[in-house]
Amino acid sequence: MAQFRLKAVSNAGKIIQKEFEADTKKDAQIKVDKISKTNGLKVQSIEEKSVFLYRVRRLGKPALNGEQEAYTKEEVEKALVKLGYEVVSINKKLFNFQGGVPHSEVVTFISLSADLLNQQLTFDEILNLLYEDTGNKRMKEVIKTIQKDLKAGKEGSEVYGKHEAIFGKFAAYMLSVASTSGNMGLVFESTAKFLERDAEFKKNMKRSLMMPAVTVVAVIGVVLFYVGYIFPSTAELFVEMGIELPPMTATTLDISYWLSDNWILLLVSFLAPVAGLIYFGKTVKGKLLIDRYIIKIPVIGDLLHKTSIEIFARVFYTLYSGSGQNIEVIKVASEACRNTYMEKQIKDIAIKRMLKDGAGLIESMEETGVFTRTAISRFRLGAESGSLRENAKQLAEYYEVQTTYKMQSVVDTISLFVNLFIMIALVGITVVSSESAVIKPNSGI
Repeated sequence: MAQFRLKAVSNAGKIIQKEFEADTKKDAQIKVDKISKTNGLKVQSIEEKSVFLYRVRRLGKPALNGEQEAYTKEEVEKALVKLGYEVVSINKKLFNFQGGVPHSEVVTFISLSADLLNQQLTFDEILNLLYEDTGNKRMKEVIKTIQKDLKAGKEGSEVYGKHEAIFGKFAAYMLSVASTSGNMGLVFESTAKFLERDAEFKKNMKRSLMMPAVTVVAVIGVVLFYVGYIFPSTAELFVEMGIELPPMTATTLDISYWLSDNWILLLVSFLAPVAGLIYFGKTVKGKLLIDRYIIKIPVIGDLLHKTSIEIFARVFYTLYSGSGQNIEVIKVASEACRNTYMEKQIKDIAIKRMLKDGAGLIESMEETGVFTRTAISRFRLGAESGSLRENAKQLAEYYEVQTTYKMQSVVDTISLFVNLFIMIALVGITVVSSESAVIKPNSGI
């Protein structure tokens, strides 16, 4: 978020200066309008903090270049003069591109924080260490801002919420919970574990789906190129010689002519549904519908379903002891499970039943229809034995191991079907080519 400074005058003539944060200058203006109307302030200016490039020197020493954040050029100049420098130039930095923060950088930040917290270091010391060791410029700025906000006594949701674009919605929430938790190290550790598992799952999904998809598209492209361009060049020679073509060769040539005449229609008919599905999947209704049925797809659906339950159980385990609000724990866990249909069922059925009808946790979860029998039995056993939190952890670890092996099974299954597809395509090309090769001009076949 960008930082802004409001300068205003109250009805009593008192000069007021307030710093605040907003996503854009437009949002800052909206905030200022609300403040001025509520408190009857006369706004003098709204200044945005910017980066200034400066060049300074001291007597007998070479000139130095640097940059400094400030609201105005005059503030930078005043500070440099106060330090004993002669100002050569100060200019506002036109492009302050800080770059992105890789997911691995975020995981490292949270994992190291968890390890160092378990070693009894204070969080301020940890932030100092991480700031020095982090090479990413944007991450350095984030750590610096977090440290500054914590020292200013800001709430955890405000401290980490502004960095949601860096950490992600769930991780930002978990870190804000950690700041008020009785076991900060555990929350950081669980959050790091979640991010690691999430990154691993996405990596494996890309490995299992992306390469096979590219391979299939490449094979289809090769077949179309052969049928549409290479094959006609050979077959048309026989037609020009008045030789009757064998059935398979003649059919393939007809397909080639049809592809040449209708390739635009074929391309549109292929791309339009794909584009429509992508657009529909980005809508709330579309995402809900896709998430509802994707967990029922053979092979991969079961994997996605159990991974979502694993995440739910892991978050439930992390927050259950420190939160004190079971409803809030269930709500946060449902939002983290990465399936909008499961989230909706848990919120609309389980939480509502618990609040309105006073139903128990296990009964309400079972009624959602999104938890497996194994998950329900583990939660029920935990509720009956008074070890609900520990059983949630056991369930998460069980499904972690199972989904890891299941992922390899999925990769092997998809690879099998891709290899079968390639084999069929190669056999088809070979058979057609062989039939063409044995055509004899003297016999007409």
